[in-house]
Amino acid sequence: MRVHVVSDVHGNADALKRAGDGADALIVLGDLLDFVDYREHDKGIMGALFGAEKVGEFARLRREGTRDETVAFSRSLWATLADPAGAVGEAILHQYSVLFGALTAPTFATPGNVDDPSLWPEFAGDGITVLDGEVAEFGGLRFGFIGGALLPPNVVPRRNGFWRPYLRTREEYDVAVGGLEDIDVLCTHIPPALPELTYDVIARRSEIGSAALVDLIHEQRPRWSVFGHVHQPLATRARLGRTECRNVGHFKETAQPYVLRW
Repeated sequence: MRVHVVSDVHGNADALKRAGDGADALIVLGDLLDFVDYREHDKGIMGALFGAEKVGEFARLRREGTRDETVAFSRSLWATLADPAGAVGEAILHQYSVLFGALTAPTFATPGNVDDPSLWPEFAGDGITVLDGEVAEFGGLRFGFIGGALLPPNVVPRRNGFWRPYLRTREEYDVAVGGLEDIDVLCTHIPPALPELTYDVIARRSEIGSAALVDLIHEQRPRWSVFGHVHQPLATRARLGRTECRNVGHFKETAQPYVLRW
C-alpha cells in the first residue's frame, strides 16, 4: 500500500490535483482554506475582499504592531463591507468547491483550524470521506482522525462573528482522542505536545500540541502519528517508543505529499 498525506494546503489547488498521483489513497489533515495569504497579499479570502495593499498592511501589523493595533485595523476593514458574513461565506464555498474538486485519489480528510467543518459534509461522497473523531480501515490498518486545533488556556471560544476558526476546548479535544481505539495510524491536524514538534522557528513561538495525543501514542503504540499545523517546526519528526511522529509539511509551500508505505 502507498498512501500520500498532506496538511496545510491553504488554497494550493494546483498542487492538490497532483497530491494523490500514484497513491492508493490520499489523507488530508486540514487547513484547506487560504484566509490570509502572508506571501501573496492579493490571494486568499482577505485578498479577494480587501486587495493586496490592505492585506499587506494587516500582515505588517501582525509582524510589527501591537495586538490592539492589529485588531483595530482588522475591524476597520470588515466595517467597509455591507455583509461581512455573507462575503466570507461565499468566498469559503468558492474555495472549497475548487479544492475538493481537485481531489482525484480516494481521500480521507479531517478539518484543520483554518476550516469550517460544518460545510464539509456538503463535499463528502464520490471518493471523499470526512472523518473527525472516527476511524477508517484500509490496507489492513486502522486510521484514527482528529480535526481542529486547541483553544489557548483560559480563552472562551467565540460564538458569533462572520468567521470562527475550528478551535476546540482541551476537554472536548481529549474526549475525541479518547474515543479512538486500536489505532495503527494517528491522523491529526495538530502535533502531539512535544516541544521540538510544536515550536515554529520562523514565527518564534510554540503552537499548542495535545498531551492527550502523547498519552494515546504511549498506550496504543501506533506505527505512525502524522500531523501538520506547525509550518516551520524545530524538528519534522520525533520517535515515541515504536511510533514515528511526523510533521508532513506545509503543503502550500512544498507541494509535496508525505508518503506512507506498508
